[in-house]
Amino acid sequence: MSTNCSAGKCGDQPKSTCGSKPAVDARRNLDIDVVLAKIRHKIMVMSGKGGVGKSTVAVNLAVGLVRAGFRVGLMDVDLHGPDVCRMLDLKEPFSGNLEKGKIPPWRTADNLLVMSLENMLADRDDPIIWRGPLKNQAIRRFIADVAWGELDYLVIDAPPGTGDEPMTVAQMIKDAKALVVTTPQRVALADVRKSINFCKHVKLEILGLVENMSGFVCPHCGKTSELFKTGGGEELARSAGLPFLGRIPLDPRIMLAGDEGSPYLTGQEEGPAIAALKAMVAAVAQALPVGPAPPPLAMAPPASGCGCQGACDPNRCDC
Repeated sequence: MSTNCSAGKCGDQPKSTCGSKPAVDARRNLDIDVVLAKIRHKIMVMSGKGGVGKSTVAVNLAVGLVRAGFRVGLMDVDLHGPDVCRMLDLKEPFSGNLEKGKIPPWRTADNLLVMSLENMLADRDDPIIWRGPLKNQAIRRFIADVAWGELDYLVIDAPPGTGDEPMTVAQMIKDAKALVVTTPQRVALADVRKSINFCKHVKLEILGLVENMSGFVCPHCGKTSELFKTGGGEELARSAGLPFLGRIPLDPRIMLAGDEGSPYLTGQEEGPAIAALKAMVAAVAQALPVGPAPPPLAMAPPASGCGCQGACDPNRCDC
């Protein structure tokens, strides 16, 4: 039996080829491990409830960490409703050009690296009509095929709920931490409890909980009033034994900044919301300090002439 790959086949076993899906997936898994080994901390911003401001929190967290001097990437895995590029005013479509075989991420003026499906579409208003396998594959490619380089933090903006996207991230990025976002209302808190239990089921460590839209900042006098409830997220964090990362009041200027593609933390204004966002960024940086660089990943030497590069299943392939 041959020990080399010929015309894409491993030996003379018809049930396995070097280009087979198991072999390709194994190769990509190795690529993912190499990429993730260069990223110190991975933070998935998630919630069981839609409309609680996950993308706003994720974008301002990433911008705040960059402005604190860290190397940061922002990965948008909300595939059906990607908003990150709009919130950062990144309009340039993907050119199709690669950097050493990798997709170059978009860069903001602050040098924040961004990856989102939206700017890879021919028409940004086209719907993404995908089921689980395609979404899983897209997230794999966002990690393995993007030139992230060395990062201190990778912030991942996840869609609401506990479906394919957060499950894929939890399974693929074993050392990721979850930052759970909620609003103070009981309806939101009930759904967020499901997110907390999801993290327990998939063994995803929870970094902490943020209470967003906690109170209302008057655009005229700048004072915060309890137009909406406050304290529900803090109470949930206490009862669940989770770190509480702060309350962020609802400020109309945050919404305007998102629509204009200029995150709130990039401005020069001050106020309760800005102070709360800065405190959240500081709490995250304190909880996940940037220490020594991770050790290099030990890679198996590629098999001679084998397209699988050592990733073949020895029970099915003799590469």
